[in-house]
Amino acid sequence: MESPHIPVLLEEVLSTFDDIKCGSIVDCTLGYAGHSSAILTHNKNVNLIACDRDDEAIKFSSCRLKEFAGRVKIYKSRFSEILNKIDTKEVRGILADIGVSSLQLDKDDRGFGLKSEILDMRMDKDSQISAFDVVNFYDEDRLAQIFRDYGELANAKQIASKIVLARRNGEIKSASELANIIGTKFLKNRSISPATLAFQAIRIEVNNELAELETLLDAIENSDIDDCVVAIISFHSLEDRIVKTRFKKWAKSCICDNVAMRCTCGNNHSKGEIITKKAIMASSKETKENPRSSCAKMRVFKILRGNNAR
Repeated sequence: MESPHIPVLLEEVLSTFDDIKCGSIVDCTLGYAGHSSAILTHNKNVNLIACDRDDEAIKFSSCRLKEFAGRVKIYKSRFSEILNKIDTKEVRGILADIGVSSLQLDKDDRGFGLKSEILDMRMDKDSQISAFDVVNFYDEDRLAQIFRDYGELANAKQIASKIVLARRNGEIKSASELANIIGTKFLKNRSISPATLAFQAIRIEVNNELAELETLLDAIENSDIDDCVVAIISFHSLEDRIVKTRFKKWAKSCICDNVAMRCTCGNNHSKGEIITKKAIMASSKETKENPRSSCAKMRVFKILRGNNAR
């Protein structure tokens, strides 16, 4: 059963988990099982624990992974919560692909795409807040903050003002209408439109994506997981910055204040080591075959057995 979604950095992910010969790997973002099915095929003695909050993705992936029956357990869960639902003693790998799937982007009824006739963007259809609510009911200052912080748009205030002005004539009901209000022409010296960046910002707000990532990293940090490879794939500079900062914190052995004359903390707080000094990015071959992989960055950390940071 083929996946309708192309998993990014697949060969790099398999290489990252290549040395794991037993225990479990947690796929925190199952999606359409592109990474999961490849991991199960490649790591023949490893079990898989996976989660997603999209019912459609879970239904598809449950069918796709039937051939691995007995080695797979799937939960409907936010990825930030999955480690609290499982026994983590045998976890030897954690993968999180922080991004919306191609199928979600392409399907009109999900309301993610610029040409969609609805305005939704919820990864979990049971979530209360949708893109429609953000666009039609957030005030101008809050919209501007979202576009500035999550979309990194220099003209965030102007875009927010356009939306507020447009909705005086009635609710903005479709993604295509919103895209036209914001503007779909490429930004100067960039092959991306302000509408694309604004949609990204709205999606992050709707799905609380940055807080989800922080909570997942907190859960890993505070768990009893050890001797484990953690791989995080991000598509946004803010997400990548969060991962990079947290991995640096985990690698730090001395946690004394920088102005301290000498170490008094014991110098034994490192959780392990950063495997990727620089983020792994898609090859030119992959970006040609799957343009959406061009923004992907993977960072890897190895939590080492016997560390004292808990």
